Amino acid sequence: MENKKLKIAVVHDWLPLLAGAETVLEQIMKVYPDADVYTLFDFLTDEERASIGVKNITTSYLNKFPKVKKYYRHLFPFYPLAIEDFDLFDYDVVLSSSHTAAKGVITGAHQVHVSYVHSPVRYAWDFTHRYLKQTGYDKGLKGLLVKYLLSRYRLWDYRTANGVDRYIGNSHYIRKRIWKVYRREADVIYPPIELDGFEFQEDKEDFYLTSSRMVSYKRMDLIVEAFTKMPNKRLVVTGDGPEFEKIKAIAEGHSNIELVGFPPRDTLRDYMKRAKAFVFAAEEDFGIMPVEVQACGTPVIAFGKGGALETVVGYNTKSDEAPTGVFFWKQDADSIVQAVGEFESIAGQIKAKDCLTKAKKFLAQEFRTDLARIVDEEVAKKYG
Repeated sequence: MENKKLKIAVVHDWLPLLAGAETVLEQIMKVYPDADVYTLFDFLTDEERASIGVKNITTSYLNKFPKVKKYYRHLFPFYPLAIEDFDLFDYDVVLSSSHTAAKGVITGAHQVHVSYVHSPVRYAWDFTHRYLKQTGYDKGLKGLLVKYLLSRYRLWDYRTANGVDRYIGNSHYIRKRIWKVYRREADVIYPPIELDGFEFQEDKEDFYLTSSRMVSYKRMDLIVEAFTKMPNKRLVVTGDGPEFEKIKAIAEGHSNIELVGFPPRDTLRDYMKRAKAFVFAAEEDFGIMPVEVQACGTPVIAFGKGGALETVVGYNTKSDEAPTGVFFWKQDADSIVQAVGEFESIAGQIKAKDCLTKAKKFLAQEFRTDLARIVDEEVAKKYG
């Protein structure tokens, strides 16, 4: 059966804004432009949706809740019911893009289900205790309830793991986590970037940049706290999310820290090309922004765990590749201060052109080619 004859559904967890996972979705839609998209929540504008190639979209009943944009993350106990409510019986191929629930859709023996996993559900598995402490749910009656709900979520997540015919992890780090959680082997396809969307600039301005969804595991609070201790160094912070007010409170009274919310794509990319370095404090599954800023010739100061070890070449690590950044090894503000100091002490030894060379290893065309190949292989197994 040829690809053009296949009826394809793409299941994506949610669409609150355009970020790393949506960059992956954009490339999936370039491979399968006629695919129908199913998602729990969709808060994008028509223009934003069109920019990533999404045409036909179906949202869950949760999306109809009043003012749901403010509290959609707190509805996680209902995600399994909502994702299973999608009727995908008439599709030949289901391609899920999952970090929360998308891989749990119901499929039949007549269908191919390939799941591109950004991460097994972080707060339900190996990051549970960190999540509980950061949110204050590690004790008390509310904590007991949340722990119970997470336990139920784990049971569902593990049960639905066998509904996937083939897994793809977004890094070798995630491949290991998929095996640990689901006991399933996975291929690895790194998330894509389109170099055409980023402007290389060798001469940098005197400010640092950080940008992310403001959720607890991204540790944006640590970056802002670090720069409160470095009043002579300017930090631009872009992003929005549940922790915005917390981060705003930390930055208050410090004129060297500028919070700009979540800017349009072009504005963000302008910051990326001009920044002295990008600061990244998350233990991320892959982390597409460190790759994107390197495409602009901008170095990265990153926490040395998770996907960053695959996307950034640390000056302070042994590697045959030219350095593209500096790692810090402890996830706290003082370590970030120290890493910034180390970065400035080696000024000129990290070259913009080397950052671009590293970014080119994650080109979108390779992502599309590898994804299509894996789907074709599974279709051939199923349909002959």
